[in-house]
Amino acid sequence: MGIVMSLVFTSVLLVFMIYPAIKIVEFFETKMSISDRMYNILTVVITIVLALIVGAGLYFI
Repeated sequence: MGIVMSLVFTSVLLVFMIYPAIKIVEFFETKMSISDRMYNILTVVITIVLALIVGAGLYFI
């Protein structure tokens, strides 16, 4: 049941984690050259990871 609740929190947080993910990828882009395809992939992956971390944090705190 804990995993299901964490995933419910994560699904809501996906929308809110897009902006921080974009800012993180833009920071990476200033440090190294990133193609457009890699930019998009990194944004999606970082969005999902941030949402999972915050969703798990909301459930377990």
